[in-house]
Amino acid sequence: MGSIVVSQFVTMDGVFQDPGGSGEFHRGGWAFKFNRGAEGDKFKFDEVMAAAALLLGRQTYEGFAKAWPTMHDEFADKMNGMPKYVVSSTLREGTWNNSTVINGDVPAAVRSLKNRIDADILVNGSGQLVRTLQEHDLIDEYRLMVYPVVLGKGTRLFNDTDAPLSFELAASRPAGETLILIYRPRRNAV
Repeated sequence: MGSIVVSQFVTMDGVFQDPGGSGEFHRGGWAFKFNRGAEGDKFKFDEVMAAAALLLGRQTYEGFAKAWPTMHDEFADKMNGMPKYVVSSTLREGTWNNSTVINGDVPAAVRSLKNRIDADILVNGSGQLVRTLQEHDLIDEYRLMVYPVVLGKGTRLFNDTDAPLSFELAASRPAGETLILIYRPRRNAV
């Protein structure tokens, strides 16, 4: 059975919106102001190389689909070559190679993916999708690269929830100026 792994760049106040500065957010681009070091680069490289598929929301998918096909190295080749599943109520087909559009019953489709794919299914960005996965207890692991900045505004990874969420720390380590935190949900702990 596969694992849904949410991997995010986040600020100290939990904002994960526009770390790369795509222009969607006036405080975007914050991730490039800090050095994640060789440790951070290796962490991201290893994470993508171990993943069997990407699961993305439409907005993140469209941003990735613009950028990745023009890049060519081992990391980009993996991103471009692996299966991609995009959750969208508006897209009919994906333009990025190996893309499948998921619409309708998202939790059922994700459960089916987890049953079919026997490795990590990586989720980046995709705020609305992450919240849906949280609501249906479908996330197996959170990999957070925490950047030493407080933005004060922006979309946060964890918004209001119907019930408290509890996690166990699986690993932590510094990576340049950032901190890598890996958490797994504690089921029925709170």
